[in-house]
Amino acid sequence: MTYDYLIVGAGLFGSVCAHELTKKGASCKVIDRRSHIAGNIYTEKVNGIQVHRYGAHIFHTSDKEVWEYVNQFAEFNNYINSPVARYGDELYNLPFNMNTFSRMWGVATPEEARAVIDRQVAEAGITEPKNLEEQALSLAGRDIYEKLIKGYTEKQWGRDCKDLPAFIIRRLPFRFIYDNNYFNDRYQGIPIGGYTQIVEKLLEGIDVETGRDFGKDVMRLPDLDHPDLEDGLFEMDGDIFRRVIYTGMIDEYFDYCYGPLEYRSLRFETQELPDVDNYQGNAVVNYTKREIPYTRIIEHKHFEFGKDSETGEPIPGTIITREYPAAWENGMEPYYPVNNEKNAQLYEKYLMLASSRQNVIFGGRLGMYRYFDMDKVIRAALDMCASL
Repeated sequence: MTYDYLIVGAGLFGSVCAHELTKKGASCKVIDRRSHIAGNIYTEKVNGIQVHRYGAHIFHTSDKEVWEYVNQFAEFNNYINSPVARYGDELYNLPFNMNTFSRMWGVATPEEARAVIDRQVAEAGITEPKNLEEQALSLAGRDIYEKLIKGYTEKQWGRDCKDLPAFIIRRLPFRFIYDNNYFNDRYQGIPIGGYTQIVEKLLEGIDVETGRDFGKDVMRLPDLDHPDLEDGLFEMDGDIFRRVIYTGMIDEYFDYCYGPLEYRSLRFETQELPDVDNYQGNAVVNYTKREIPYTRIIEHKHFEFGKDSETGEPIPGTIITREYPAAWENGMEPYYPVNNEKNAQLYEKYLMLASSRQNVIFGGRLGMYRYFDMDKVIRAALDMCASL
């Protein structure tokens, strides 16, 4: 069989592309190297609880079109992301708001909170920050930096804050109101019944194969019309594909010919607690001391308010996941691109190489070497499909 598109990756970007292109009359086949669809938004029901297998995913957007688009495939609840930061035995609300400042300094008014921050910023005396530590001190002062930024950031990136570039935190959002809603977006929620159903519906009627690796299973055929191009048609198991939408790592596609781009990875440790109905009282608790090896604990049942999405009944027991940041190595899942000058220059070289592939389109967070929120993934996929 001959297909118009081979879409590599059954995550959100690839699945939206497959859905939209199929609607336009194109023939598509989707492959993914994992054993399941939905990529990092994959959720799995365990003991009545929708478990976010690859970390917490809270959908939020101010793009009304994207919100209406995703609501075609699932009904969303009214979950509001309000994480808690734990520093030793001290608990603080995030993002930084009057609840945070009141707990940290005993202040009650915005004027008092501003005065403390302004005084600590002045004491730091930094006018031209040269690294992330200096940037944070110049924006937030000593207390917030030491308790809520330093340890968490160093765990996340595997480096001392003094060795991280200042631009990682160009600004810090301060809210001088008592508001724990982490996002400012107009629309927010969690799909009732999890995220996997969204991708299942996007891929309805489309040929999908999991456990297939593009690098191992797909043959690149020479382009006879353009002998200078490496890639012409593509073949897998006798099927022929005219074009490829590739959502894997752009450097891997080109066999790391310029060297590997840098990523940060995560390791997840999930634990079922059948005798505990409420482990931490919140869906997300960040651990900001560097001595604690994980960055946060997720208690999955709180994303759906502790109730079974099908029966509406309270769920006994609970499931938690600890997230451990890790240096990425070949064979691990890359989660976060390391944004620095070295990687930016390297990515530009791969981007130039990609521009010579007339029948290969690179998209998604790995194909574009960019961290995307879910709504931005959908927007990028819709815009790309509209341009094809």
